[in-house]
Amino acid sequence: MHHVYNGITATELHGVVWQKSRHSNSQGSCVEFAKLPGGEVAVRNSRHPDGPALVYTPAEIEAMLLGVKDGEFDHLIATV
Repeated sequence: MHHVYNGITATELHGVVWQKSRHSNSQGSCVEFAKLPGGEVAVRNSRHPDGPALVYTPAEIEAMLLGVKDGEFDHLIATV
């Protein structure tokens, strides 16, 4: 059975462990990821932990991570 989670608040995802990057800043401006029991990955804004969680398939997360590693999103970061 496939569960549909999008539109759910992050607090309704019971028993998940949220993880943020060790590169997150001290103001808490980061996103957090949690692997769900069915293999999907939930993403939430760490500044709003009770807010919405977006849920992606493993293939979607893999594509995003590969793009990040390849530098495809470097233009989104403000340069000094």
